[in-house]
Amino acid sequence: MADVDDARWARRSAVRVVPPAQPRKLVKVPFVELADGRLQGVVSSGSDIERVYVSSITSGTHAYHCSTNNNRPCGGLRGAPCKHLEALADEAVLQYGLGRVARYLRVEPGDGVETGAELLRGLDTRHEPSPAAVVFSRFLRHLSYLEVPGSATPLPELHWFASTGAGR
Repeated sequence: MADVDDARWARRSAVRVVPPAQPRKLVKVPFVELADGRLQGVVSSGSDIERVYVSSITSGTHAYHCSTNNNRPCGGLRGAPCKHLEALADEAVLQYGLGRVARYLRVEPGDGVETGAELLRGLDTRHEPSPAAVVFSRFLRHLSYLEVPGSATPLPELHWFASTGAGR
């Protein structure tokens, strides 16, 4: 009886994985997410292999920020979003699709807008510093799962809630 209950729990608690809208390469933007009211992620430096930038665009206000993972401001922020933010927006569109990214940022994409950078250029943006630590920490946590050996056994730390909504 316990095996039947375990199998039922596993089916009920499995999280549906949404495939990316389009395939994307992870070299330039290894981490992108729509979370915490922001489009946010980690963007690799084009000049230093050991440097990454944490970039974000806030939903609704369209405030943006880009800094290194240790909170040094991006040198490309000169009154407008930098190339890291454009790369982040482009990869978000590949990952989630233009419609979903636009809805999350609470904006209507204009005619002819196909990329995240084009969407970003159409926003009324302003710079507003935000801490990089939370986003970078989430990125590192995701990286740690790459070191976990493959297994069909669920990872307890990834089983937050049953899909039945019993915890709501």
